[in-house]
Amino acid sequence: MMRLFLLLLFSLPALATEVVRWEQIPLPVALHVGQERRVEVGKPVRIGYPAGLEGKVRLQSAGGNVFLLAHAPFPPTRIQLRDTQSGELILLDIQASENPSALEPIALSYDAPAPAGKQQPAPASDEPLPVLLVRYAAQNLYAPLRTVEALPGVTPTPTGLNKQITTLLPQQPVAATPLAAWKADNATVTAIRLQNRSGQRIDLDPRELQGQFIAAAFQHDWLGPHGAAEDTTVVYLVTQGSAARALLPEPKP
Repeated sequence: MMRLFLLLLFSLPALATEVVRWEQIPLPVALHVGQERRVEVGKPVRIGYPAGLEGKVRLQSAGGNVFLLAHAPFPPTRIQLRDTQSGELILLDIQASENPSALEPIALSYDAPAPAGKQQPAPASDEPLPVLLVRYAAQNLYAPLRTVEALPGVTPTPTGLNKQITTLLPQQPVAATPLAAWKADNATVTAIRLQNRSGQRIDLDPRELQGQFIAAAFQHDWLGPHGAAEDTTVVYLVTQGSAARALLPEPKP
């Protein structure tokens, strides 16, 4: 699954390890210049990287961990982590920016393989419904259809929103456009595209979202300047009932 920046109704301790599930889709990893970040891979790996990163970042692998230290800002760039025992590849899309805030370590988690020649039934998930809904929506938008995990009880539903939303992030120069929605029981996840309309980078903070949400998740936690390849992302809103009742009303013309 793609990495998501999820806000639920609890807070995490500062610098807690961020657990990210590897599901054969490149994982974005943010770096801050001058600050080393550790990725707990859990297995010995060799690092492959393009020549364009020479001198911009230090990459080290030791004891099942990868240590990344950016020396200069650079745009999203893909690196490869190859398991030295199985040969499996793990792909990371790393990018660096000037930012003094601290970044937590990342730990990768993996699906346990089923025994050879034996089909194991999928166990019932003990993850909260908001997490399952966000993952399902993200896979429907970004992952190949054959890889979308079935989620019993989920059905598509109209978003019930205007074509453009101005009240979701009113303090940021972004255009918000509803894409799709799915519901399960009385919970709904709504995917909304966010596009930067300014010439400056925008760091996205879920605390700035206006409305009554059970959970909210950004596909990426920043937007590049308008016109850049990174100027657009998606926010997933999990609400009780329709998102139309959870968002602030649009101003009257």
